[in-house]
Amino acid sequence: MDLFSLFKSSSKDVAKERLKLILIHDRADLSPELLETIKGEILNVIAKYVEIDNSDVDVKLTRTNAEEGSSPALVANIPIKKMRAK
Repeated sequence: MDLFSLFKSSSKDVAKERLKLILIHDRADLSPELLETIKGEILNVIAKYVEIDNSDVDVKLTRTNAEEGSSPALVANIPIKKMRAK
């Protein structure tokens, strides 16, 4: 196995994913600032109910694989430390 071929393929894949995200952002007409605002508001609401790990939060705009074509989708990965008392 060639070690350099692993780096080339992963760099290619990373670049491909970045390009996809740029295209999705452009098509959804959602600025990075607005995405950060949405992320902050979502985290504030969720933090009322659960304790979250802010260091590992990932919110991104991606696309769905709908039958009629892909559409933008907001995907959030928010690690929960523990539930808050009710």
